[in-house]
Amino acid sequence: MFLNEYNESQEYNYIKIKCEMTNLSSNISKTEKTPLFGKTLSELSEIVAELKLPGFTAKQIASWLYNKEIESIDEMTNLSKKTREILSEKYCVGLSKPVKVQVSTDGTKKYLFATQHGKYIETAMIPDKERITVCVSSQVGCKMGCLFCMTGKQGFNGQLTSGEIINQLRMIDEFKSITNIVYMGMGEPFDNLDQVLKSINILTSDWGYAMSPRRITVSSIGIIPSLKRFLVESNCNVAISLHTPFENEREKLMPVQLAYPIEKVVAEIRSFDFDNQRKLSFEYIVFGGFNDTPAHVKELARLLNGVKSHINLIRFHPIPGTPLNKTNEKRLLEFKEELNKKGLLTTIRASRGQDIYAACGLLSTKGITTEA
Repeated sequence: MFLNEYNESQEYNYIKIKCEMTNLSSNISKTEKTPLFGKTLSELSEIVAELKLPGFTAKQIASWLYNKEIESIDEMTNLSKKTREILSEKYCVGLSKPVKVQVSTDGTKKYLFATQHGKYIETAMIPDKERITVCVSSQVGCKMGCLFCMTGKQGFNGQLTSGEIINQLRMIDEFKSITNIVYMGMGEPFDNLDQVLKSINILTSDWGYAMSPRRITVSSIGIIPSLKRFLVESNCNVAISLHTPFENEREKLMPVQLAYPIEKVVAEIRSFDFDNQRKLSFEYIVFGGFNDTPAHVKELARLLNGVKSHINLIRFHPIPGTPLNKTNEKRLLEFKEELNKKGLLTTIRASRGQDIYAACGLLSTKGITTEA
């Protein structure tokens, strides 16, 4: 959710890939065909019923979309030719390949995807030994206007569909090796909750990708109505962007504090019965001299008292147009230890992909050109 400016002059290991949309998805606006990819089983059943096809066709289509690596309706070979022709009149698979890929010296990759409406989003793939984490975007831009966030400066340019969210996983080189997914890229997931929940349904259902919800984390700044829905309708992990326990400071950092104060966000979480498998974490970007003092340690201990959670400390990568500064490593380590001594399980998140602006807070599509 935190972006930085794209800089073409950086010495990146830069790979350009021609923008190729598969199965007519590149000219959806011309054909007006609807993508099947991103549809739930119930939605596919409605389509099948509307087209007067046998009911079992919906499961067949779901299997082709999510269990097999097809890119066209013609590849759905257990459907009759007539059925495929009927489907193709109104629908396409609707997958799209990345436009560009950048590779960091630490192995992190940043993928650029075009959306259906001519905008762009970025996706980060972060390798760590046997673990492959993919950070997906849920919106093009963001409305929330956080002080430390360049996405808001880019403006809000639309919601991603569930298909566009999952496409960020399906069409990257590491697709088959993904172990973890975080909704922590461009946008505020709880501001696009219907599509986020739909994408999670597809990722975790037996007829979809059958992924464990414990492998999926959704990060939010704390929109309470959506938080309530998410906790009830999903079994995935949740991460709340906290950044300071003091209300006046949080208002300066995050305008959402005025509508949904962090005290009320934590109270809502406290009232929910988390099982032992579901993880709750708080994201805390550390700004030097602003939110890393002993007073912050004391207030965090009060705010989170009795809440079984984990604090992720995140290094701040300075961005244009903000007075915030990064903290020094010595103070960062001290801050972590002080929180641990207060009984707050705290770790420091490793910064990855900084050289290609793929680290946490450094994704950007502003100024990107797509010429191959």
